[in-house]
Amino acid sequence: MLDGEHMTLVLTLGALAELEQAFGGEDMLALASRFETGRIAAMDAVRIIGAGLRGAGYERSDEDVARMTAEGGAAGFIAIVADLLSATFGGSA
Repeated sequence: MLDGEHMTLVLTLGALAELEQAFGGEDMLALASRFETGRIAAMDAVRIIGAGLRGAGYERSDEDVARMTAEGGAAGFIAIVADLLSATFGGSA
């Protein structure tokens, strides 16, 4: 739930390429390793959620995402990111 609306997020190959660029050109394996630590900054969450929304076909900028609310507040955003990374990379993210 983002801004009170059920939204599907998908990290497509294009969305992953976007994240690689956003995180300094890291490849997919480096991205997975980075996220395995479980330490996600707020800007990381904005980028991941934004890429997931765009991958699912929503036209939302990272600035739009930064202004969104999540059910459960900060914990809700972390749950969204964790679920998305787990669905994308498998295992626990």
